[in-house]
Amino acid sequence: MVSLVGFTFVSNTHKMKAAGVIIARFQTPFLHEGHQYLLNEIRSRHEHVIVVLGVAPIKGSRRNPFDFVTRERMLHAFCSDLKVLPLHDIASDEAWSSNLDTLLRASFPFEDFVLYGSRDSFIPHYSGHLPTAELPVNGHHNASDIRNEGGERVLATEDFRHGINYAYQHVYPKVYPTVDVALLRDDRSAVLLGRKHQAANWRFPGGFCDPEDDSFEQSAARELREECGDLLTGKMEYITTAKIDDWRYRDEADKIISTFYCTNYEGGEAEGSDDLAAVKWVPIAQLQTMMAAGEIAAEHFVLVNALLKHLGKIHS
Repeated sequence: MVSLVGFTFVSNTHKMKAAGVIIARFQTPFLHEGHQYLLNEIRSRHEHVIVVLGVAPIKGSRRNPFDFVTRERMLHAFCSDLKVLPLHDIASDEAWSSNLDTLLRASFPFEDFVLYGSRDSFIPHYSGHLPTAELPVNGHHNASDIRNEGGERVLATEDFRHGINYAYQHVYPKVYPTVDVALLRDDRSAVLLGRKHQAANWRFPGGFCDPEDDSFEQSAARELREECGDLLTGKMEYITTAKIDDWRYRDEADKIISTFYCTNYEGGEAEGSDDLAAVKWVPIAQLQTMMAAGEIAAEHFVLVNALLKHLGKIHS
């Protein structure tokens, strides 16, 4: 006899009438031994086995790269009799528990259920009304490690290439947040511009926000420091946000929107580094002439005009 969290099973040859429900994510490219043990163990105890797959609110990510349909087909390839249902993640454990109970009772109105979990299971977060049981961990498999290791493998198969295409076709179009900075000196009569490697025109220092940044202001200060040296500056002053017509994303669904700041120069030697090959101080009065002559990157025209308006040099 085997006891699991208050439930006693007489023998694996006498299956329970209640449906066995596995609550899991199965966010791996294959079912590892731990997964197979879990599935086979519950199948040995129940005539009917239901898998409830957690569905993340983020569509396609490193932690949740496989959508519901992909995981459903993986499970059916292992056992075609499995009933597989999606359950969306939500912030409230209580509401999630209620949704789980409702999903099962609506999908199988005449069934009783036992909910199963294993390592890092849902059980501590569950507050519904169905009985639960926890299986012991089998092996030391880790889905994150499998995803990380698999992410380095490139296969020369058509299916592999179709898989990559499928993944990219099923993600939301993205807006990439960037920051750009107008560093001002000489009573705000001059601004620091930079020139990228293998580029002839000038632009404001800036770049992509980092997930480790706590704010766009912090991103702006970091980018300015990385590209122009260890300068002393004042507080970041918001000017505007604008979609940037970056040539890299012109034909893509994904786009760039920059948050544009200005700040006052207070000391230090400006020098180009990181993405910038060179920097130079430019009189504010020359910016419009430089734009007309093509000396400023066209994608930054919108930022130049916003700066001039902010400084009162042009009127809307």
